[in-house]
Amino acid sequence: MTRKSFLQRLLALPSAALLIGCARSQSDPVDVPDDIRVHPDIGAFGPLDKSLDAWRAIVSEDAFYILFEEGTEPRYSSPLLEEKRRGTYLCAACRLPLFTSVTKYDSGTGWPSFWAPIEGRLGTKRDTKLAIPRTEYHCTRCGGHQGHVFEDGPDPTGLRYCNNGLALSFVPEDESLPPLRT
Repeated sequence: MTRKSFLQRLLALPSAALLIGCARSQSDPVDVPDDIRVHPDIGAFGPLDKSLDAWRAIVSEDAFYILFEEGTEPRYSSPLLEEKRRGTYLCAACRLPLFTSVTKYDSGTGWPSFWAPIEGRLGTKRDTKLAIPRTEYHCTRCGGHQGHVFEDGPDPTGLRYCNNGLALSFVPEDESLPPLRT
């Protein structure tokens, strides 16, 4: 099979629309509304210097695969898809708040989706593993892979941060945020 015929077959798949989209390399995150907590003790934070073995001991095997081996969970497998409460979505590894429920929406893709992150919490890099350039994003604190960002989201940003549910944990607004992992 030639590369051209492979790409033609890929584009013919119904789910190809999920993989395509000119992804921005950088986005303009929106400010978090005042009534959403982000973390009381988060002043300046820098990257964590923790070994992969240390992360493996902290997170589940499936979460480790996604966060530190850049894996992807199956579509429609995350309980976070049905999460409708107000609250904060944290990186499952280091517990840095990444998204708020205010920016979550149902994209119909089978993964939790958000139209904006909390400012300064995500880094990006180019991903060409599927032969189609995409923009991968990760937690700025621990480097944990979260998902990919596409330009087919709703207003006001037009972005869709398509996140692996196992890379996140959810804290309802009436519960305290856990301490950041060190």
